Amino acid sequence: MRIYEVSHHPPMVAQHCEGDAGWECYQEFTMSSKFRGKYLQVIPLGISHLHFPKTGNHFTWRKVTTTVHNIIVGRLWVDQHGDMEITNHKTGDKCNLKYVPYSYFSRDVLRKVTGCVTDPMGQVRWVLMGTWDSKMECCKVLNSNTSVKGKPVIETGPPRLLWKANPVPEDGEKIYNFSQLAIELNEPEEGVAPTDSRLRPDQRLMEEGKWDEANDEKVRLEEKQRAVRRKREAEAEAAAEEGVEYTGHQPIWFRKDHDPYTSQYVHIYTGEYWTAREKQDWSRCPDIF
Repeated sequence: MRIYEVSHHPPMVAQHCEGDAGWECYQEFTMSSKFRGKYLQVIPLGISHLHFPKTGNHFTWRKVTTTVHNIIVGRLWVDQHGDMEITNHKTGDKCNLKYVPYSYFSRDVLRKVTGCVTDPMGQVRWVLMGTWDSKMECCKVLNSNTSVKGKPVIETGPPRLLWKANPVPEDGEKIYNFSQLAIELNEPEEGVAPTDSRLRPDQRLMEEGKWDEANDEKVRLEEKQRAVRRKREAEAEAAAEEGVEYTGHQPIWFRKDHDPYTSQYVHIYTGEYWTAREKQDWSRCPDIF
């Protein structure tokens, strides 16, 4: 998995990851937020992609809204809500999901998700149900009719398990209920690029419980970043005065390109990271730490 920080303010990242089973997932992600006094809403912006090179199936979708409740007083808890449409650009199939918002007056299952999969003709082929924090199941549509009142009546087969959440690691409450993946994301690894965030010195000091040293190092790094920004701003101003083009910072492992699925310009992974890692050639990497 590779993540490139496109912008610090506002926060924006380009992500790309690959699996041994033959898939790749990527996105350019940013967000907007709304503070409502008692709760905070986070609205993800950007489109996520999942591609299977062997079959050519390519899926895109937008994320739903996350709301953090009791942001000032009380026990913090999180809700996901909104509508999501997943499109298979090869076949034209679509999956529409509804993340049901929490309601004090509802007796329905909490964190409920419902939806269906339709073919290119709009016919429902699968029905989906579950919760976003536990599991999702699907049922194949065997027969579909219209009732006297005009509502669809669907006959389905037995449920199939699509996804089930991994259990929280032992003593999870002591580690913020992180998943096993989240726990291991910051583990050091040999042979990585010198710009890898796991090598950030203040972060490593914090991992070791050296809080004062970590804070001092954080201040140093932030001042170094400000100095680099001031230098680039001065170079851009000088170039403008001379009437020449200023290119500025250019990403190493990503390039800004046209996305044929969304008709937007986004940062796409170049595929060069693993070659550089194999050769241990990091000459293109800037000194950021």
